[in-house]
Amino acid sequence: MNLLSDFLYDITATDPITFMVVTLLMTVVALAACYIPTRRAMNINPMAALRNE
Repeated sequence: MNLLSDFLYDITATDPITFMVVTLLMTVVALAACYIPTRRAMNINPMAALRNE
């Protein structure tokens, strides 16, 4: 933890609010990374996709 605390300013290395915010942010980014391609794939006709393969 000493190495990590050298890079942090105005927060401690074990600040629970920071961990919660970072976890929430990473979850939102991961969901968006899954959601955007899924929305595009839902607009494709399955039979047309199978015919092209």
